[in-house]
Amino acid sequence: MKILLAVVALLGAVLLVSQLVFRSRGAVARRWVAQEGALLLDVRSENEFAAGHLPGAVNVPVTQLSTQLGTLGDKGRPIVVYCASGMRSTRASSLLRDAGFSRVLNLGGMSAW
Repeated sequence: MKILLAVVALLGAVLLVSQLVFRSRGAVARRWVAQEGALLLDVRSENEFAAGHLPGAVNVPVTQLSTQLGTLGDKGRPIVVYCASGMRSTRASSLLRDAGFSRVLNLGGMSAW
């Protein structure tokens, strides 16, 4: 029983820390967009994007990103990447960095905004 309680407490702490990290990313992301003209990149599917997205976001599904890199503009422009939960945005952020984009912020899930 003590082990179970310790595991639950540890998981709770991890979730709390992750929420704090994503909230701080949200503040940085909003600043990049407002002050530096960052591209807000939604890497969810077209259907998810059509159902709702952050204002001003551009949709390039992560499955199409490698073939659409040329449409994203200057590689020095800041890019804020998001999806539904953070899985696809993590993959997209890595792809962007590997392609030479120098200022990429993985917002994670859209709710972090």
